Amino acid sequence: MKVLVTGGTGNVGGAVVTQLLKRGAQVRVLARKQPDAAKLPAGVEVAIGDLLDPVSVAKALDGVDKLFLLNAVVTDELTQALIAYGMAKRAGLKHVTYLSVFKVEQFRDVPHFASKLAVESALREFGVPYTILRPGYFIQNDENLKNALTGAGIYPMPIGEAGIAAVDTRDIAEAAAISLTEEGHDGQTYDLVGPTLINGPENAALWSRLLGKEIKYTGHNFDQWEQQMRKNAPSWSAYDLRMMFQGYFDRGFASTESEVARMTRLLGRAPRSYEAFATETSKQWLAQGMNTLVASGK
Repeated sequence: MKVLVTGGTGNVGGAVVTQLLKRGAQVRVLARKQPDAAKLPAGVEVAIGDLLDPVSVAKALDGVDKLFLLNAVVTDELTQALIAYGMAKRAGLKHVTYLSVFKVEQFRDVPHFASKLAVESALREFGVPYTILRPGYFIQNDENLKNALTGAGIYPMPIGEAGIAAVDTRDIAEAAAISLTEEGHDGQTYDLVGPTLINGPENAALWSRLLGKEIKYTGHNFDQWEQQMRKNAPSWSAYDLRMMFQGYFDRGFASTESEVARMTRLLGRAPRSYEAFATETSKQWLAQGMNTLVASGK
């Protein structure tokens, strides 16, 4: 069995590639340009193409049995996804696993949620066997907070105090590989969530303990957060993400015990926790800091 993975050189897609190989699948990755050798495991095929180019997508799908469809959060996300799905339908693929987002139907005013909801509708309307994965907040997003946490001592993500669903991207990858290599997942929609909810103050307290310094949660001033985001991201992206976080406050983003139990059954084990991720990551950061001191002779 051969699977085409879109986004296969990224964090989530790359982890999906690894999990598929572990399960004996052949893997082809769609990439805009030839990736560095270190980006992909040995034996992975590369198809050069673009999700906005139906011809290149069709070529990438030639000889493929199944598709893992992941789209970046971009302005033309919906067009990219529907082209890939349309080509997969035309090619008669046996299965499509699509990476959507948790509680997508409750966030129709968030641009990238609205795109994913439209793709879900297309998947359900036509005859290609499918699985929809709906992950919560990506735990690994917080790897990008190293400077804020170790430097200024702040936890800046405006996730609120009520608690939201979060999931380790390694668990997303494993769920995707299971859906593509095992029977019984056609027509299923899985909410991918961790064992516990996370919130701003508790995350700040956790990092304080792990890093041995005071970490403050900076709250949820959405105007200020969006303005700060614009310094490093396009304005439309800052707005999109601001609407997402604000939606967490307005509508909630919490998982239930039954959703956690179903995730556990899918994986055959308990999902990874935010605390486990933070513990692992803080040890790496502290070790890197110590190595830097040793190298500088201090």
